[in-house]
Amino acid sequence: MSSDTTTVPQQPVQPAATERPERGGDRTGGERRGPRGPRRRDNPREEGGFKEAVVTINRVAKVVKGGKRFSFSALVVVGDGAGQVGFGLGKAKDVQAAILKGNAHARKSLIKFPIVPEGTIPHEIVAKFASGKVWMKPATPGTGVIAGGGVRAVLEAAGVKNVLTKSLGSSNPFNIVGAAFEALKSLRTKEDIVKLRGK
Repeated sequence: MSSDTTTVPQQPVQPAATERPERGGDRTGGERRGPRGPRRRDNPREEGGFKEAVVTINRVAKVVKGGKRFSFSALVVVGDGAGQVGFGLGKAKDVQAAILKGNAHARKSLIKFPIVPEGTIPHEIVAKFASGKVWMKPATPGTGVIAGGGVRAVLEAAGVKNVLTKSLGSSNPFNIVGAAFEALKSLRTKEDIVKLRGK
């Protein structure tokens, strides 16, 4: 008596699929860097009774025979928060030294301007420095500092609480800061005008 045996072909065993890490996940080589933003330090610090704010930091590359030499320039604003403010430009081989030099130059160029009891400027003014042009106008209490870039750094370091501003010229931070200082230097109180008129 013969029995027929049916052979079932075996299916090949598929290897277990390994999970691929998603793009942008953990990598042994470190995280990918995003686009470079403006080199600016927004957190002001106090030193010797003065508030210091770094407006911008520029890296300058000089091409020489052996390669490139890098240096840094830092635009620094200092103020006492009571109507006295100054700015300076420091240049050095590293960032920290450039900031220290800018701080020293800023303390040598301090100016004093009037602030009314409401924490704003006495009157509206427009000033120009090189290709930078800045407009400022007094504001009521609670308005805050409506400004951007270097103008905000200057006004906050000087202690102005309420003001409206607008940049009308170049967006270069060096020219904007210079125009803001020209505007503050030109401010006069009512008493100053009366003295100038000899009344």
